[in-house]
Amino acid sequence: MTATTSRPATAGFRLAAALAAGLTLAAAGAARADDVAAKELFAARPLPAAMKPQPIGFYSRGCLAGGIAIPVDGPDWQVMRLSRNRRWGHPDLIRLIEDLSVKAKADGWNGLMVGDISQPRGGPMLTGHASHQIGLDVDLWFMPMPGRRLSYAEREETSAISVLKAGSFFVDDARWTRAHERLLYHAAAYPRVERILVHPGVKKKLCETVKGDRAWLGKIRPYYGHHYHFHLRITCPQDAANCRPQDPVPAGEGCEQAVFDWWFKDALVPKKPAKPDTPTRPRHLRLADLPPPCAGVLEAEAVAPEAAELALKNASFSAPAIDMPTFDAAAIRASRPIEASRSAAEADERAAAATPLADIPVPTPRPTD
Repeated sequence: MTATTSRPATAGFRLAAALAAGLTLAAAGAARADDVAAKELFAARPLPAAMKPQPIGFYSRGCLAGGIAIPVDGPDWQVMRLSRNRRWGHPDLIRLIEDLSVKAKADGWNGLMVGDISQPRGGPMLTGHASHQIGLDVDLWFMPMPGRRLSYAEREETSAISVLKAGSFFVDDARWTRAHERLLYHAAAYPRVERILVHPGVKKKLCETVKGDRAWLGKIRPYYGHHYHFHLRITCPQDAANCRPQDPVPAGEGCEQAVFDWWFKDALVPKKPAKPDTPTRPRHLRLADLPPPCAGVLEAEAVAPEAAELALKNASFSAPAIDMPTFDAAAIRASRPIEASRSAAEADERAAAATPLADIPVPTPRPTD
């Protein structure tokens, strides 16, 4: 993608640029791979590894072999923020998104707005998520697809809309519809879906309004943020020997009042972060911190571009071509957030940063996003 910001020519950036040009780690020679943040290395690979599809490691510490891209347009979806190059995932997840788009459309949701999935080879990202590293996570916007195909520029600039009341932790009934509930129901109904992360206010709304079958509510897990989109995670494939699963969600609906009391009276209340005595520079994951097979994924030959996308089940579908700029890893840092206002998201981030992991009772264990 076309870069919109300049970046210092650090050793890590020089190595990432060399990788983007198709050189191996050994041939790049600009810096040792173990001296460079893994996010720089994985973001520099524009295409997936030509390997058997395999998620490797854990959702927040791993990589993806044999990833495949969801097409930027499908009959019932559009992919957003294309500059990030995060429309790649394990084939099981990409097919599930395709299938969910059909079910949701038939039940009143006018197509999916698809946010981040994973990078072509997974791994840590330059911006945003701590998870989404093994191709088994996807963010889906809490707003249906418009009645027309968006341009590349519109997909970069269009904002998602929060489903919460302004300045509130609770769902705005003027924005929330039965179709929102049904979309989450269809998503949670897949046996492969391990959990779905939503804002605690969304979880509370579901607990108060869902009638009839409520067993699926257990998969809907309250978490910071996630009121502009929801995060869907599937389980490790059965043949993925190097994929580490997350512990199952606790039994029950997860609608206990004590859970909401904790979220609304404590966890979501903005706190002033404690200042450390001596500021420490954050240490980013290095390639050596990831499972050993990830080095091979990073080095592997790339899939040919024409073979990198999912073949649609609806072969007759076509959409206007999008003029996609040339891939440029540096442009990822300039990508716009999905939300209309950053204030609520920043408050969530500050609260999450100030809350010790051990003090969070739900979800169990606390997922990362």
